Amino acid sequence: MKTLAAGVQGSNPALNITIFAVFVAITLVIVFRASRNTKTASDYYAAGRAFTGPQNGIAISGDYLSAASFLGIAGAIAINGYDGFLYSIGFLVAWLVALLLVAELLRNTGKFTMGDVLAFRMKQRPVRAAAAISTLAVSFFYLLAQMAGAGGLVNLLLGIEGNLGQDLVIAVVGVIMILYVLIGGMKGTTWVQIIKAVLLIAGAFAMTLWVLGKYGFNLSDLFQAAVDKGGKAGEALLGPGKQYGKTGTTKLDFLSLGIALVLGTAGLPHVLMRFYTVPTAKDARRSVVWAIALIGIFYLFTLVLGYGAGALVGPDVIAKAPGTTNSAAPLLALELGGPVLLGFIAAVAFATILAVVAGLTITASASFAHDVYANVIKKGKTDPDSEVRVARITALVIGAVAIVGGILAKNQNVAFLVALAFAVAASANLPTILYSLFWKRFNTQGALWSIYGGLIVCVILIVFSPAVSGKPVDAKTGKSASMIQGVDFHWFPLDNPGIVSIPIAFFLGWLGTVLSKEHNQKKYAEMEVRSLTGAGAEKATQH
Repeated sequence: MKTLAAGVQGSNPALNITIFAVFVAITLVIVFRASRNTKTASDYYAAGRAFTGPQNGIAISGDYLSAASFLGIAGAIAINGYDGFLYSIGFLVAWLVALLLVAELLRNTGKFTMGDVLAFRMKQRPVRAAAAISTLAVSFFYLLAQMAGAGGLVNLLLGIEGNLGQDLVIAVVGVIMILYVLIGGMKGTTWVQIIKAVLLIAGAFAMTLWVLGKYGFNLSDLFQAAVDKGGKAGEALLGPGKQYGKTGTTKLDFLSLGIALVLGTAGLPHVLMRFYTVPTAKDARRSVVWAIALIGIFYLFTLVLGYGAGALVGPDVIAKAPGTTNSAAPLLALELGGPVLLGFIAAVAFATILAVVAGLTITASASFAHDVYANVIKKGKTDPDSEVRVARITALVIGAVAIVGGILAKNQNVAFLVALAFAVAASANLPTILYSLFWKRFNTQGALWSIYGGLIVCVILIVFSPAVSGKPVDAKTGKSASMIQGVDFHWFPLDNPGIVSIPIAFFLGWLGTVLSKEHNQKKYAEMEVRSLTGAGAEKATQH
């Protein structure tokens, strides 16, 4: 199979566009229907709290199984084997932190956003502003990954040549995503997530059976075929160290990445916001159990898909393809089922990108409108209609920023970009959430120090890391793996800063708290009762 800069031989651009257009048309109809019931702020932000636990669990898995999970992880496993599978393990194990420590308590305490929980017993305005800024930062990094996946995928499928064509496609994806959010709010977005999750898991399941069938349903034979196809480096696919074992620094990077993945999920604002779309805390807990089951099954599929791509397509072909490692799953689909399966898998990958980006956009716009506009600027004296209007305007701005960022990051592995978002979430949000829920003494100064401190340290370390500049040029592709080509201003040695920024954020939260005398004992007692029992929490409303 020959891979060209203009696309993939055997790909049928007209078929790919048709399948994708059908999906977009169907989901837009669903979003329009959902928008008829979007009348209040509760409808727009939390879908009227009308989704059941299983429905929300499927939607969470739809939100969580992003382009990183499907395109990025399959590519990482195809190229790096065991080390690539770390992403699957880390993303899945992270749900235990969310289930055991955060989901139920958060659902009971908050209303629409993460800022509701963090500001519950603090000074409202500064803490809400900080929560909104960290939400926007995490959403931006996550959006980068999705838009990067979109650019590479379309280049691969439609044979669009040159940077301008890819940039145009990223812009089109951004515009469709903004439409979902503006029209349907959280209800429309949730239905898109559910449809996409079902399609993605079904598509991955079919491909997994297909790959295993080629090797007599014997995993050992599949692994051996991947090793044989990998040439000299093939043997390294089955053991740790192919990507992260060359030096002491890369081993530390491996640990840092693992910490960021495991702790990041419980601080992701677009995942946390999903817990508000169910009527009770029990449903929030059920939805996480459903999400863990579906996500766990899917990540087992990625192991087969990754090694299957390595065995049937080969790492050399994947490395030279447009979109590099992100092209492994589509190339495997082409190898297995020709243009029709490629078209279907491409449409599913597009659906994945659109749905996740819509979820991120509504989270970021809700955080700005509810936390900054309604509670900081207007001091709580605003009507819900104007708040929703501001959220929609914010969605437009965020969409525009995501399009520009996606154009800059289009050659990066999307799983790696998402890992950066996880590091920011684990640094800026998780310490503050855990301290707020469990530490009686925690106060406003501690919250501000941990949010801003974690965020600033994490972003500075990312900007001055090899991920952004300074990596050597790859002899095969002629490109550097860094985001910005041809310059080197990095001084921090690790790609992912989690191992440094997360402990610093926890420390700053503690230090800020003990240096301040403020302490609201009564409000903490109220929050503790509410978080554990659900007394006084938002109830479901049917319209």
